[in-house]
Amino acid sequence: QVQLVESGGGLVQAGGSLRLSCAASGRTFSSNTMGWFRQAPGKEREFVAGITWSGGRTYYADSVKGRFTVSRDNAKNTVYLQMNSLKPEDTAVYYCAAKKGRSTGVAVSDYDYWGQGTQVTVSS
Repeated sequence: QVQLVESGGGLVQAGGSLRLSCAASGRTFSSNTMGWFRQAPGKEREFVAGITWSGGRTYYADSVKGRFTVSRDNAKNTVYLQMNSLKPEDTAVYYCAAKKGRSTGVAVSDYDYWGQGTQVTVSS
């Protein structure tokens, strides 16, 4: 079992930055691929970024590539999402997710554990 708690969301102006954190508990955290997803009102949850268990590989949705950076600190059982150059269309609830095993994944169904989400609102 892995429990996930996100933090760091808030209100920011367009062009600003936020850093989200996801604190994980559970002995297998360092073995999990981790992902960030987001869900805007009236839309489906979508993949944002992922990072493999060692941090050796990161991958991103085209819509955030070059602006967002995912990282992890296995010693702290924490994964981060640094978001720069934020746009109003980035407004959503952001979710942290953990995937059993070490393979990558971009679908909601690929992930087994989810946090409760944190709201990010970008004003124009």
